[in-house]
Amino acid sequence: MTGEMPTWDQFMISVLRVFADGTVRTRREAHPLVAAEAGLSNEQTSELLGSGQPKYMNRIGWGMSFLARTNALSRPSRGSYVITDGGRLLLKTYHQGFTEKDANIIINSSEGQQVGLVPYKPSSRAAKDTTTVDTAAESDSELDPIEQVQTGVDRIHTDVADELLIRLHENTAAFFEQTVVDLVVAMGYAGADGVAARTQLTNDGGIDGVIDQDALGLNRVYIQAKRYALDSTVSRPDIQGFVGALHGVQADRGLFITTARYSSGAKAYAESVNTRVILIDGPRLANLMIRYGVGVQVQRTINIVKLDEDYFE
Repeated sequence: MTGEMPTWDQFMISVLRVFADGTVRTRREAHPLVAAEAGLSNEQTSELLGSGQPKYMNRIGWGMSFLARTNALSRPSRGSYVITDGGRLLLKTYHQGFTEKDANIIINSSEGQQVGLVPYKPSSRAAKDTTTVDTAAESDSELDPIEQVQTGVDRIHTDVADELLIRLHENTAAFFEQTVVDLVVAMGYAGADGVAARTQLTNDGGIDGVIDQDALGLNRVYIQAKRYALDSTVSRPDIQGFVGALHGVQADRGLFITTARYSSGAKAYAESVNTRVILIDGPRLANLMIRYGVGVQVQRTINIVKLDEDYFE
């Protein structure tokens, strides 16, 4: 291939062509195959980002993430991918190549929905951000540079949030409980001299963690952490059981955190009882972990500058 390297969404056709044989592959296995299918030159595969990662791998990775989030690729196991009926529909419809905007036309169509394609959904934080791009209607050229940066960050956080929940669900219950305690401490709820601890796995009475917000333990918060399937729902009886456990230790407040979501009945019950119960579901949990740096690392810091008007006065 000569000329400019394909954009991340232009790589998606090559990704689908590689996976069209139905073989399950990891990203690492897919990278050289997709690069070869796209006809990249040695010069292009040698091009690096500022972080040191090959640029083509980064773009292929984003293409695979989009395809996975829209169910054109599925993840049969951690880190592996395989094509779906939705992916085959995209490949059949746009056999010469397509962009993200083209993909969204099929994804949002009745035919796309019939084969299981789903729209790309931004993270909860991104969905509330007025600068977030509607990928079905806008392109980067319609955004100013600051908006493009913010949109890119939002998409990175969305992808990382998904991976966080997958990893938490795949790990042990003890690991998840400790992660929840680490998060609450990172948020500052242990206080300057407070104590945070995970309870024993047996005979904990429905309490998975205890946070003392002062040195004497006069202000104590109890935690229940449930590592449920990501597509499952925490119902009212689960919250009732937690409230009962709180009453058993004469507590008036508690924090229920899960990788799943809450039913409307669970939310209504939590709001109706005198005991103060805060519910944190999977998406909010992942966003809080990103915000407070639990389970994630800062890969790169970008400084955005503007003209210093005072300097020229």
